[in-house]
Amino acid sequence: MNKVLPIAAAVVADAIRRKVVWVVAVFAAVLAIAIPALPSYGVGVVAAVFREVSIALMYTAAIVVALALSATRIPVEVERRTVFNVISRDVRRWQYVLGTWLGMFAILGAVLLAFSIATIGIGAFEYGQWMWRLFEGAFGVWLEIGVIMAFTVMMSCQFGAVTAVVGAMAFTFIGHSILDIMNLPEAVLRNPPWYWPTLNVFNVINPVAHGDGYHLPYAIAMVISFVAWVALLLFVGSLLFARRDL
Repeated sequence: MNKVLPIAAAVVADAIRRKVVWVVAVFAAVLAIAIPALPSYGVGVVAAVFREVSIALMYTAAIVVALALSATRIPVEVERRTVFNVISRDVRRWQYVLGTWLGMFAILGAVLLAFSIATIGIGAFEYGQWMWRLFEGAFGVWLEIGVIMAFTVMMSCQFGAVTAVVGAMAFTFIGHSILDIMNLPEAVLRNPPWYWPTLNVFNVINPVAHGDGYHLPYAIAMVISFVAWVALLLFVGSLLFARRDL
């Protein structure tokens, strides 16, 4: 890890300098402030709707940041040949791939944390409720987008940014629809086991927005699924990058 962490730190520093992170974060915060003004807020359970829309905004902001960072980092480094400055320092290619993803994952977590704090503050101001369960929603979003980011990094180890983005969007669609395609029972669709190859295991909007949140065993199951996904995708990405002619 003594070689992975400096790479991750460099990725974080570079991401902070890029305007896309700040633009997306500010834009999402402005939208969160505007949620109570939506027309549908005249009826229904407004606090639940606020939580649901907030999580949806978290997801949208996170996936924009994830794709903007993960689809371009390695292709740009290869094109500019700056990747050689890292690899020439006795850094293995799998360490470079892992460090790149880890730095992006850290930036993603910081963006979601800031957005969660902002939306919780807005919810307390507008409705007099401290909606701490939004942290649970942000955690689920963080894990899912981390998996999507790992897939994008894997694609970018072999292909260009456009192909990586298209592949990531296809992966996201298939990951959320594969159980429906398999025509599984409704109980499985509502609560898919962590070992099923689906991204729906990270979808916690209903329990967070309209229920009492989820419990520790489910959080552990999400983490196990997340680790399995990321390990597999980064392993494949490392193999692709190792075979790439630089």
